[in-house]
Amino acid sequence: MDQQCPHSAGLNQTLVTEFLILGFSQSPSLQMLLFSAFFCLYTAALSGNLLIVVAISASPALHTPMYFFLVNLALVDILCTSTILPKLLGIMVARRTISYGGCMAQLFFFTWSMGAELLLFSAMAYDRYVAICRPLHYSALMGPPICAFLAGVVWAISLTNTSVHTGLMLRLTFCRSNVVEHFFCEIPPLLKLSCSPTHLNEAMAFAADVFLAVGNFSVTVLSYGFIVASILRIRSAEGKRRAFSTCSSHLLVVSMYYSTVIYTYIRPASSYTLNKDRVVSVIYTSVAPTLNPLIYTLRNRDVKVMLRRLLSCS
Repeated sequence: MDQQCPHSAGLNQTLVTEFLILGFSQSPSLQMLLFSAFFCLYTAALSGNLLIVVAISASPALHTPMYFFLVNLALVDILCTSTILPKLLGIMVARRTISYGGCMAQLFFFTWSMGAELLLFSAMAYDRYVAICRPLHYSALMGPPICAFLAGVVWAISLTNTSVHTGLMLRLTFCRSNVVEHFFCEIPPLLKLSCSPTHLNEAMAFAADVFLAVGNFSVTVLSYGFIVASILRIRSAEGKRRAFSTCSSHLLVVSMYYSTVIYTYIRPASSYTLNKDRVVSVIYTSVAPTLNPLIYTLRNRDVKVMLRRLLSCS
């Protein structure tokens, strides 16, 4: 399970080769309640996002930039929840351990999905800005090549980001404790376990948070500032209602996601606390990916019509 730590052999410390995920409550009754809740969240997130992908892919009428980015968002949410929740459900009913390699893989794919989601929100905000503020230039500014380029940038930047963070984590030595005070392998709780200096890791996490979370949130808020100003100039009440309807669902998701991610990563790892921070993490790992399909489909007539057709055919 453990090996002698070469840098700290004199202190009788061992090198961690697997981690113990503390998770949530140890009470059997509460554990089953939490298992049921997370199982429902995962089922809803997986089925809801898969339905969005299938519905949009099967309908040529929905092959527009807005729905193109919505498919990317659904794929990101599938990646996020499938990285976290199956393992969480497993540790609730079986062993609470995860191998060192499994932990690093979980960190890699989760950080990839989180970065991609933050960047996608900006791309979606830009799409709405062009659609509402510059409608006559929409087809030129948001044509298929530009949409493909934006999506490629989103996935490439987020992949680079997670590669840097995972690489920095791999260079650390873990020989103090193997107990992860969280329900999955995330940067802040892992840094607390390191017996190597973590200043570079924390600096890079802070920089990434400023760029990916604060920076993209600023871009999104600026885009919606222009959008609101443009909507207020619409004379018809019906036009205002339709414009606000297309943007309000996006703003709801963005506000919830950005605020929790910024809260988690803008602080030093030493300030991480189990009870408070794992509740915040549940929002952006489980709740947001589950709500995204519901928010977008319940407030979008075109998607609802296509989903009804798919379900009636089956």
